[in-house]
Amino acid sequence: MNDVTDLANRIDALLPQTQCEQCGFHGCRPYAEAMARGDAPINRCPPGGAAGIARLAALLDTPVLPLDPDHGVEKPRMLARVVEADCIGCTKCIQACPVDAIVGAAKLMHTVMPDHCTGCELCVPACPVDCIVLEPMPLAQVEDPAHADASRAHFLRREARLVRERAEREAELAARKAVVDTLATPTNPVLAALARARARAKQGSE
Repeated sequence: MNDVTDLANRIDALLPQTQCEQCGFHGCRPYAEAMARGDAPINRCPPGGAAGIARLAALLDTPVLPLDPDHGVEKPRMLARVVEADCIGCTKCIQACPVDAIVGAAKLMHTVMPDHCTGCELCVPACPVDCIVLEPMPLAQVEDPAHADASRAHFLRREARLVRERAEREAELAARKAVVDTLATPTNPVLAALARARARAKQGSE
């Protein structure tokens, strides 16, 4: 493990693991890696707030900075809840959730698992019928290191699954294209036989 990776691990351990992307990066880990490389400042995490910035400053031996308002404001963490009577089962919130905290199926009601929700709020703008409301997250959940660790694990597992599914789709598309290309090749025996049959039929009709 190199020094940058080790530092990124230590930084990541101080982040709230909301995976909200307010920092401008795709999750807490990419932000931690950018800070470890010196490519991002320590004050872009609204969920971590002033206390989180102070912890990062101490770790990195750098001055404490005020939260960058371009990346949001510090506020209480919230939990998402689906108003089930209004849910149309479009799955857009499921696709937006970075930690797979929302369960459901197409055209069926969805629900948020509160113990898994990080309060990222990414599901709210994704919902086309405004059926997601935000409620205060219990303080015990906000401050529980185990919840942050679980959120990190859920995020990484989801990212790995998405990469795998993308690779599988690309492989399937490539296989289909290969079949189409093979069938379109003039030397294909099936097409060649059909061509000969058509030619004979044409000659017979003349």
